[in-house]
Formats: sequence, structure tokens, C-alpha cells
Amino acid sequence: MSAAAAGAAVAVGAPAVHAKKTYHWKMVTTWPPNFPVFGESANLIAKLVERMSEGRMKISVYGGGELVPALQAFDAVSQGMVEMGHGCAYYWAGKAPAAQFFGAVPFGMNSQQMNSWLQDQGMDLWRELYGNFNLVPFSVGFCGVQMGGWFNREINTLKDLKGLKMRIPGLGGKVIAKAGGTAVLSAGGEIYTNLERGVIDATEWVGPYHDYKMGFYKVAKYYYYPGWHEPGTAIEMFVNKKAFESLPRDLQQIVEAAAQFSCNWMLAEFDAQNNKYLQKLINDHGVKLKKFPSEVLRQLKTYAAEVIAEVTAKDAMSKKVYASYGKFQKMVTDWNKISEMAYLSIG
Repeated sequence: MSAAAAGAAVAVGAPAVHAKKTYHWKMVTTWPPNFPVFGESANLIAKLVERMSEGRMKISVYGGGELVPALQAFDAVSQGMVEMGHGCAYYWAGKAPAAQFFGAVPFGMNSQQMNSWLQDQGMDLWRELYGNFNLVPFSVGFCGVQMGGWFNREINTLKDLKGLKMRIPGLGGKVIAKAGGTAVLSAGGEIYTNLERGVIDATEWVGPYHDYKMGFYKVAKYYYYPGWHEPGTAIEMFVNKKAFESLPRDLQQIVEAAAQFSCNWMLAEFDAQNNKYLQKLINDHGVKLKKFPSEVLRQLKTYAAEVIAEVTAKDAMSKKVYASYGKFQKMVTDWNKISEMAYLSIG
């Protein structure tokens, strides 16, 4: 879908003559300025909104730390300091435990399945949750199955996770803690330095494209897969609810269309780049690619189920969200067994 097509899609039914009022908004992100894919998504949304609104709405994008600290973006938008934010929902687990389920669930749904759940029923729950914080959420893309992370020690048994300090957010961090490690939450721009200085022993981020750009191969020995902790991470945009409702209806639709365009673009971009950069890591930099042992994955999956049970037992909204998520995951997995999985298993 082209930007022109997206513009046409939201123009249906719009008034022939627009009011001359213009809107100048700010978007803060959790990413370093102009960060590949994630930061580019924020920039893309701003560009599309300005183009489709014919200049009636302009959005200035700020990387993490440029206007507010990266992990204060949620509060800044909620409180109306700025109008928009761009990040990942699991960063806000301390404010709303249920937010984690809109980011990534260990051993949960992949990107295609996650997108289907959000379109089918998940978005209503997400809006309900964020409405408590004066926010309107939008899905703006998916990462695909992530890599398992960068480690400065080999992971041969579950014992190798004991005492491990790993940068890993959300529910995945709670699983690492159950395995005897320590989960550390830090913004993307801080990870390399923390790994280099030994503040952390390991980190997950996204996948080969980003990891190459971040230079993690310079400060970590082993690159593990698969990304059990984030099989289908959703990236979000969140908008101050009062500000969004103050927009004319056609501009609201333009913001929605720009978010959807980004959603389609992001996963395609990751799929296009990841294997290319994986080969660079292996062939140009001698990165040691390793698969987590099956027994380690099985035990982590058991811990993940325990973590989810604990979170949903303590928080009513988490229980409500996961009831929907879990039911949908079973349904879509049953279908995928005779569709996607059956196809991929062909020799």
C-alpha cells in the first residue's frame, strides 16, 4: 500500500474543504534518534500524516533523551506534556501489568498471530487499559521472532543462567529471574555501554539487522536463538486521549491510516534485512551462532507459564487480557498446524 493509497483511503467521506487550522504535535520515543526501523517508523508516521493532511497536521519526532528520557515517554504523553509516544508496551509493566501482553509474551504468539489477535479483539482490550491513563494505543509494527540474545558465557544447562545479569524487559525478564538470573531494564541507547563495562552479562534486543547496527558483536561472544521471550513483539504508538479526541474526524483517520501503513512496513523491513545482516555477523565478524539447548527451552517454557499465572492472579486486567490472548493463541495454533507449520515442514 503506497502513501498515496493510504491518503486516499482516509479521504473517503471527508469534507471537500478543510478548516485552515493546523496542528503542531510532538512525538517522543523510547528509541535513539532516527533509530533503524523503530525510529524510522516514527519518522514515517509523521511524514505520512503531514502529506495526507496536506500540511494541516505536523508532527516533530524526538528520540529518547532529546525531549524526555526514553522510559518516561508514557508519562509525558499521559500527562499531556506532549501529544504522542512511540515504544513498546512492556516498558510500562510497572504502571499497568497487563500492558506486557500487548508487547510480547514468552512462548506466545508470533507476529502474524499477534496481529490477528489485535485486529480481532485485542485492540479493544488495549484501548480499555490505556484509557485509564488518558491514552489511545495504536499498533505500528512487529519485529518477527527475535533472536535469543548476546551472551558472554555459553548456555549449556539451566545452571548457566544462575547469577546472570541480563538486559531483558517484560515477562521475559521475570522468566530469567525464575531461572536464577537478574533482569535489567534499560533503554536501547544504554545497552552497548552496559555490556561493554560488565554492568550486564547478556542482552536481548531484536534481531541481526539491529544487532549489527548496535555493534553488540564487539562486546559479546555468543549469539543465541530462538527468541523464546519475544516471538512476535508489537511496537506501539500511544496518543494523548484528550488531544486525539480534539482532532477533526478526518485527521483522526489520517493518524490511524499512518499507523496501519507503518504496521505493514515494519515487519516487511525486518524480514528483508535480518538474514542479510545475520550473514554479515557470521561471515565478516566471526560471530558464534548457537541454539539454546532443548532442555533449557523446555524449562524456560515451564517458568513462563508460572510467571503468567502469577501475574494474572494478582491483576484483574491482566487476567482479562490473557484469557482472550490464550484462547486466541490456542485457536490460531491449531489452524497453523495444518497451514503454516505443515507447509514449512515440507522437505
